[in-house]
Amino acid sequence: MGGRVRYAQPGQGFRSGIEPVLLAASIPARPGQNVLEGGSGAGAALLCLAARVAGLRGTGIEQDERLVELAAANAAANKWPALQFIRADLGALPDLGAFDHACANPPYHPTGGTAPPDPSRRAAKRAPPGLLALWAAALTNPLKPRGTLTFILPAAQLPAAAAAFAAAGCAATDLLPLWPKAGQPAKLVLLRGVKSGKTPLRIHAGLVLHQADGAFTPDAEAILRGGGRLVL
Repeated sequence: MGGRVRYAQPGQGFRSGIEPVLLAASIPARPGQNVLEGGSGAGAALLCLAARVAGLRGTGIEQDERLVELAAANAAANKWPALQFIRADLGALPDLGAFDHACANPPYHPTGGTAPPDPSRRAAKRAPPGLLALWAAALTNPLKPRGTLTFILPAAQLPAAAAAFAAAGCAATDLLPLWPKAGQPAKLVLLRGVKSGKTPLRIHAGLVLHQADGAFTPDAEAILRGGGRLVL
């Protein structure tokens, strides 16, 4: 975000890509609102969101104690005391109060096949059956009425994610494809639902990430470096 966020992450194992930056840009948070993130890692998404929205309060849930400590240190380095990171399992969340928005970049690789040797990569990438439903329910439960739930995930996971949102009482209202380049199929999507919402699903025009030469498009640069919003 053009130097507005100081972010430390592990030298090895799972490392953040552009997904948490895009996720943060899509959250319709306003100053003073409260945001919950599942699987917050070293805090990239909430840090980027706090850089864009003044006075934001945020809570990140993460199982890896090392990443929880690193995320807390990142919040302190950026002087955002209203961000907190808690070691917990999304399937057994403590009472954290009510939230205006919730978000996640959930694991998505099936558990079959060869597992990554690094424990942090395994935890961040491999998804047992039913994980999307569990995460959607856990993150919807503490939302206020009309609160939003947003996931960034592979396009192939869209049917399962939409079903998980509906089962959690947070039916999907907005879908935004993320195109690698113009004319190429979307690999990632942003999916948003509204708790107790009844708005029919809207499919937005989407965002093209890269130009033909591999450089980011001006629209992508405006979000990744300029701190702009990604409006759904």
